[in-house]
Amino acid sequence: MFMCRRRAHCQSYPDKQMNTEPNRGKYGNAATVLAVAGAFLVMAWLVWLMRDYTRAPALAQVRAEERLKIKREFDAANAPLVNGYDWADKGKGIVRIPVERAKELVLQEWQNPAAGHSNLVARAARAFAPAAPVKNPYE
Repeated sequence: MFMCRRRAHCQSYPDKQMNTEPNRGKYGNAATVLAVAGAFLVMAWLVWLMRDYTRAPALAQVRAEERLKIKREFDAANAPLVNGYDWADKGKGIVRIPVERAKELVLQEWQNPAAGHSNLVARAARAFAPAAPVKNPYE
């Protein structure tokens, strides 16, 4: 049984018990469920909006852009060496030629493998030969 704090009130209605159920009306439960679902939807929408603002740029993308920039600078600095004729070592008679022309010459030279091998050995011996000693002008 329930105990009443106000004795006068309880004594006037001794057979009535207190109602402990909330009075939500006809659509009370549905309104509560709808309000909770709406709150979750609003929070989900805010999270979805903020995900683009808080996302850090992809590290791989930043590094790829840096590498591409360095490669372009390297290619620009070496373009005259790769695409032009120049002396690599004038004293030894070694000439720098464009890459495409070098490919053509290698294909042409190695049509006969024995001749290509002997020419390669001769060029390597000349390229890696020790430099001629410089004469001392005071002797």
